[in-house]
Amino acid sequence: MKAREALTARALSLGADAVGWAPARIPVDAVTEYAAWLAAGRHAGMEYLERQLPVRADPAQRLPGAASVLVLAVSHAFVPPPRPAGGVRVGRVARYAWTPDYHEQLAPVLTRLEEEAAQVGVRARGYVDHGPVMERLLAGGAGIGWRGKSGMLLNTSLGAFTTLAVLLTDLPFEQEGPLHPDRCGRCTRCVSACPTAAIGPDHAIDARRCISYLTIEHRGPVPEGLRPGIGEWLFGCDVCSEVCPWSVRAGPLARLFSAQPEFAWPDLTRFFGVSERQFEREWAGSAFLRPRRKGMARNALTVLGNTRAPQGWPLLLAGAEDPAWEVREAAAWAFARWGETAHLRALEHDSDERVGAAALRFSSSVPL
Repeated sequence: MKAREALTARALSLGADAVGWAPARIPVDAVTEYAAWLAAGRHAGMEYLERQLPVRADPAQRLPGAASVLVLAVSHAFVPPPRPAGGVRVGRVARYAWTPDYHEQLAPVLTRLEEEAAQVGVRARGYVDHGPVMERLLAGGAGIGWRGKSGMLLNTSLGAFTTLAVLLTDLPFEQEGPLHPDRCGRCTRCVSACPTAAIGPDHAIDARRCISYLTIEHRGPVPEGLRPGIGEWLFGCDVCSEVCPWSVRAGPLARLFSAQPEFAWPDLTRFFGVSERQFEREWAGSAFLRPRRKGMARNALTVLGNTRAPQGWPLLLAGAEDPAWEVREAAAWAFARWGETAHLRALEHDSDERVGAAALRFSSSVPL
């Protein structure tokens, strides 16, 4: 069996739901488009994307002599697990975070593929999305799917709920058939459903308005005008993927990953009254480590400000005394949403002038 066929078969046996091969090159027009997206500031605070552009534009910088790429698509479409009893379990978590960190789960798969490639004289190097590789573009080049209007990779069998990984190799690329056709047609459900109008007309997302960015990557207070649009989203957002007809038809397909109830329905109280180190120990293996404790506490207060879930009241009080000023600022906003004038005015005298200024500003929005 040829090395290419052997690696394809092995990837499928290790849990990939779809695989394909693409040339290890990024088209010039795609690099130009990506550079324009960066120049427009639509990457928000992710400055590392600018620094990584030269490497992203040339996979050979990650593996000298790279000629072809094996792309793996793994479904994270889950049936919602049962909600655990107890705690304050308010808010929604993006489905990919219902399972332990996918980087850690896919790393052994890529390591096995690297080892098996070496056994047949092929140099290979694997990446999930922690490395500077344009996975979605390569997946499109591999015929796995197409770039939807939401900017997500769509597949007629898997929908939008896929995690991508790539294996750069020095195997010569064998030309295959045409790329997957765009099956979005005139559908614009993802565009109209986005709560914060983050999806542009060019199949790209403006991270400055994207709930996933705001709840995961963004540091500091979330822009006030976007907080109501976050709604119940505690971590990430699946709206554009959920409304996609291809996702609706796909159904629950996840087989390599498994959903954990505590990740899908976290107890918000666990984000308060603990140190950063305790938080890291308690949530080891979870994607919640990315925003850190104060980011998750900020998100929890944003959700409670939007939902006004009565069981969350003690957390507003805890947030008002949190050591992180960003969390106290979020508590002030939540108090304003609840119409709690007395607690809000107390924060006008916070030791951090940023919290005090925000509380004073929020007071003007509280109904008399």
